[in-house]
Amino acid sequence: MSTLLFQQASFLTSAANVSQAPADRGFEIAFCGRSNAGKSSALNRLTQQKGLARTSRTPGRTQLINFFALDDDRRLVDLPGYGYAKVPQSLKQFWQQHLDHYLRSRSSLIGLVLLVDSRHEPKPFDLAMIDWAKTAGLHLHVLLTKADKLSKSQSQQALFRFQRERRAIGSSQLFSATSGLGLNELGGTLSGWFETAIGSRGQDLL
Repeated sequence: MSTLLFQQASFLTSAANVSQAPADRGFEIAFCGRSNAGKSSALNRLTQQKGLARTSRTPGRTQLINFFALDDDRRLVDLPGYGYAKVPQSLKQFWQQHLDHYLRSRSSLIGLVLLVDSRHEPKPFDLAMIDWAKTAGLHLHVLLTKADKLSKSQSQQALFRFQRERRAIGSSQLFSATSGLGLNELGGTLSGWFETAIGSRGQDLL
């Protein structure tokens, strides 16, 4: 099963800025998205651990970069939510600065999982992240979340519309942390990224 690797996840550390992050080696996949897109719920579902990533009814409460170890070389990263939290502008600027620093400076980062609420059109932040990942040459996989809140036909229409309008982004899928819809597809995609990165490092050593 594609998700077995992720069930080994354990909390590693939290960082208020990149200087507090773990050593920049191995491979990381980061989860990003607006504060109400369901990042923590998706991580908990992927790892089959209800309390691994903190969830809150108050979007934006998680203000730190959270690192989860899968093994000695592979990690998942929960980035701070952005764009919704009712916090001072100075704090929003602080988050934006350190989020940008992480994305630009972290050499172990191999891919981004961008979470977008399937019930709504992508917001400017979502589109900016898509463009950034493309420019940086990172893997990008978009989860259209909360698909269980739509009918099957509505969710399929949402996916078709997103893929039609964002053809060059990489890959995308429907996902529900509540029902588990799309869980194996997500696990397979991320496992493939890790395998490709490890294989590339092996080739570099030859």
